[in-house]
Amino acid sequence: MFLSIIENFLAILAKKTIKKYKPVIIGITGSVGKSSTKEAVYTILSNHIFCRKNIKNYNNEIGLPLTIIGYDSPGKNVFGWLKIFLLSSFNLFFTKKDYPKVLILEMAADRIGDIAYLRDIALPSRGIITAISPAHSEFLGGLDNIAREKQAIIKKLSSNDWAILNADDERIIPMKQITRAKIITFGNSIDADVRVIYSSMEQEIKDNQVKIKGIKIQVKYKDDIISLFLPGMVSLSSIYSVLAAISIGITFNIKTKDMVNSFKRYKPLKGRMNPLKGINKTLIIDDTYNSSPRAAMSALNTFAKINTSSQAKKWVIMGDMKELGVLSEKSHYEVGQLVAGMNFDYLITVGEESRALAQGAEESGMNDNNIFSFHDYRKVIDFLKQRLKTGDIILIKGSQASRMEQIVKEIIMDSGKAKDLLVRQNPTWL
Repeated sequence: MFLSIIENFLAILAKKTIKKYKPVIIGITGSVGKSSTKEAVYTILSNHIFCRKNIKNYNNEIGLPLTIIGYDSPGKNVFGWLKIFLLSSFNLFFTKKDYPKVLILEMAADRIGDIAYLRDIALPSRGIITAISPAHSEFLGGLDNIAREKQAIIKKLSSNDWAILNADDERIIPMKQITRAKIITFGNSIDADVRVIYSSMEQEIKDNQVKIKGIKIQVKYKDDIISLFLPGMVSLSSIYSVLAAISIGITFNIKTKDMVNSFKRYKPLKGRMNPLKGINKTLIIDDTYNSSPRAAMSALNTFAKINTSSQAKKWVIMGDMKELGVLSEKSHYEVGQLVAGMNFDYLITVGEESRALAQGAEESGMNDNNIFSFHDYRKVIDFLKQRLKTGDIILIKGSQASRMEQIVKEIIMDSGKAKDLLVRQNPTWL
């Protein structure tokens, strides 16, 4: 009851705030890549216009309105909520000079109707759909249901608005038919408006250790060729976020050279394919923010492209992928099959659901002596500390509930910097 009252009040305040200040609203949704896209869009726009992006991961019916009105959640503190309501109401009567001109709002869905609810609070003039894949399918159902849910973000766009769509996703491209908006597509497809024509992970091996310098890409839009270098980036899937951001930049008439300069300060988010120095002169690819089948497969494809010295080993450590419902066993098994096909040296799974991942790898030809399954992440830490050697590379991924970042915390070179480097290091999570 208390939560319902909070939601209703926040929705009212957010709508009134938008009506008063009239910001340009960019809505971002999709099964994967929302946060990275939000950051990439902010990277481009914030150099030119006063923007606000989602506070933390505030992308639901509580968090999105809080982002709009500009306050942190007080949690269960009733007086904290009263203070927010009073201050927000005050701001509706007395104009704030420092309210942002653009709101970049990530919109997440756990259940049918979530995107429409968030969209109706903050009607976007630009809607981005990143990808459709099995995520939260326990509550949303199959891929067709997920696609219908995500497309709500562009259904109410006017003919003066913009829909930014992933041209490589077979469930997104048909959405062109359900929006009146102007459309920009992005991806690898030759039909994409904003298209990658070259991409490369820049890396070198020195003293038996690999150093990843970043990703080099070339993007074509009409007659323009945009050359970008993304320092410190590992994930080739993050290119999609960059393409979506460039598409948004085009709708704001931002010059190509200005976009290039903006991306010089673009950095990977915590827990999203973030390269970190590990113990024993190892390299950790920290992808512990969350997981889904598509994200896991993308991480593995990128991991396969990282070089190692002849003596070094590649470790894949996978925790459970949650909220997959009836698709869980099949999805984990298929990820295991992919692991086996890529000839990684070791596979460690964490959690009951990921045992199907281990099974998929073993039955697809991976040596069962190199596959290890643990119920709890704590058991993995000592196991790794006894086995990791110079030059080894470790990919660590899992859904939030798997707490895989705790493994990273114990094997990074400087655990004292965990708060600055890793996800979920605040007191609530710890």
